[in-house]
Amino acid sequence: MNTFLFSLLKPHTTSEPTKLLLHHHHQWRGIAKVRLKWVKNRSLDHIIDTETDLKAACLLKDAIKRSPTGFLTAKSFADWQKLLGLTVPVLRFMRRYPTLFQEFPHARYASLPCFKLTDTALLLDSQEQSIHKTHESDTVERLCRVLMMTKSKTIPLQSLYPLKWDLGLPDGFEKVLVPKYPNCFRIIKASNGIGCLKVIQWPKEYAVSELQRSKEGGDLGDEYRKFKRGQTVLAFPMNFPKGYGGQKKVRVWMEEFQKLPYISPYEDSRHIDPNSDLMEKRVVGVLHELLSLTLHKKTKRNYLRSLREELNLPHKFTRIFTRYPGIFYLSLKCKTTTVALREGYQRGKLVNRHPLTRMREKFYHVMRTGLLYRSKGVHLLSPQEILLNSVEGESGPEESEEDEVGTGDECYEDEMSNLDSEGSDED
Repeated sequence: MNTFLFSLLKPHTTSEPTKLLLHHHHQWRGIAKVRLKWVKNRSLDHIIDTETDLKAACLLKDAIKRSPTGFLTAKSFADWQKLLGLTVPVLRFMRRYPTLFQEFPHARYASLPCFKLTDTALLLDSQEQSIHKTHESDTVERLCRVLMMTKSKTIPLQSLYPLKWDLGLPDGFEKVLVPKYPNCFRIIKASNGIGCLKVIQWPKEYAVSELQRSKEGGDLGDEYRKFKRGQTVLAFPMNFPKGYGGQKKVRVWMEEFQKLPYISPYEDSRHIDPNSDLMEKRVVGVLHELLSLTLHKKTKRNYLRSLREELNLPHKFTRIFTRYPGIFYLSLKCKTTTVALREGYQRGKLVNRHPLTRMREKFYHVMRTGLLYRSKGVHLLSPQEILLNSVEGESGPEESEEDEVGTGDECYEDEMSNLDSEGSDED
């Protein structure tokens, strides 16, 4: 089916301009780090809060679909609260959204609540499956590129499952997607017996990062051509919280950081000094690329933690997120730690919306209708409205509102201590 597509395999090597730059900057550790305070972003926090419920509802919808009975009992999902990232019991959560989940008593145990999908939920799911089918090649590329960034080009399936929703992978991707592309993927067993997904080959254009792609066209094309000739370096987009951009010490630090060579996340980094500034910039590039590959430009910190060794990230890589607040935003909403890419959002909305994110906005609209009108909400939504209408997501205030948290270095250290000591048992 895609024999020609994957016949473009090219050995993965470090580019000549990068090699020359590495020679000069390999041991560079001269950049003075500036200690920055953590700042809360109300707009991004609101998005993370609402999409936590959206993701939980989507995962419950998939679980009901997978059930051989076509429904779930309250007993079966009683201990899923933490797994779904919810702050309320799952039973209470499902009862909030009668437009998606229809409650009925068990045939044998009348006191046992059961839930099946409403006709509205089934219609939304059919739309989702159609999008997955139409944009399958895009999904394959995204999955390939995540695997290509790892040292062994392999990721345990148990580390990929939590990222399924963020990466826009179909439910049961290892069964419905991977077998269709045997020239690209292979499921193997690691030495410890754990199932892993390995990328076998890929078109050479896959090994171009999102940062590089963003500089290829338009007015920035000259910058990218100079980069390829080794005449310049690529700069990360910066969007600082209010008050940071005007600070001279921050400006000087970021200018020095941007002047460091850009190392593609698809290049071998094992020859770079792990304690050098160059390696730190490479880590920023890897995290920037991984977040760029997610549909909503964000994911949970602990999902990244499970990939730390394969991505060659430092043990306390969380400090990268807070050290570069112009690139990343670290949120503590919903009793978890989520990291978002600042450039992915503008005025409280996602900049580049994938068709799947548009469908999820519609899904959330249906959820909200059920929450606001409860039982009446089921009758307020017609199939024609669901199929035809494009619903704008409720992403909070348009202007990004910042509230500074902490007033000095001592408070900053307390925040960082809390973040670094946070347990890694999140799902």
